[in-house]
Amino acid sequence: MTETLSNEARKLLLDPLLETGWHPVEGRDAIAKTFTFGSFIEAFGWMTRVALWAEKWNHHPEWHNVYRTVEVVLTTHDAGGVTSLDAKLARKMDSLV
Repeated sequence: MTETLSNEARKLLLDPLLETGWHPVEGRDAIAKTFTFGSFIEAFGWMTRVALWAEKWNHHPEWHNVYRTVEVVLTTHDAGGVTSLDAKLARKMDSLV
């Protein structure tokens, strides 16, 4: 089982993500970001590309799509908070935009 990030690991893995628009979720150990695309097709295509990686890594996001906007929350439910898997998936999501 993956463990939640230590304070040192949070600084190392999450600080760079905070600079790209990710932010802590108030009231829970999670990170979130809103992605906005040019159209619904672009948003859905991105979600499909992310879904392939999420399935490969067996780590799935909480997300919500309305038209060209996708709101994402990442946390590792079985660990009870943010883990290295969340940072890895967040970096992949950013790279697929």
